Amino acid sequence: MESDQHREPWNKGKLVGQKPPLKPKDIWAIRIHLQNAHQVRDLAMFNLAIDSKLRGCDLVNLRVRDISHGNQILARAMVVQRKTQRPVQFELTEPTRVAVAAWITKAALIYKRTKNLRAVQLLLGHSWRVPFVTSESR
Repeated sequence: MESDQHREPWNKGKLVGQKPPLKPKDIWAIRIHLQNAHQVRDLAMFNLAIDSKLRGCDLVNLRVRDISHGNQILARAMVVQRKTQRPVQFELTEPTRVAVAAWITKAALIYKRTKNLRAVQLLLGHSWRVPFVTSESR
């Protein structure tokens, strides 16, 4: 193998560093695309991400009880950030509340009609995980 070969860096000519934020027209284009594709879960998560400005790890750790009370989606919610351990309060806009309600209501209806918990888990984005069992944990 020759050591005098010249290799170009993988990032030559590419933008590195922080990306510019999404523009309002881009946000609306993504929302419209998700609505037209009937991707209820993705639309709800995208809207929650935009409204809350939470880190990804905090966003995916949200629970239904964090943003709802009974069957009503809250207009304001508060979450403790995992990284800073500080509470963050954010407002849920009407499109977000509608998208989240549609996502949660759909899951509830499917379970009520079919009693198929696995179908609801898949709809809500759960992955299948087999618990790791050791001889000590038995």
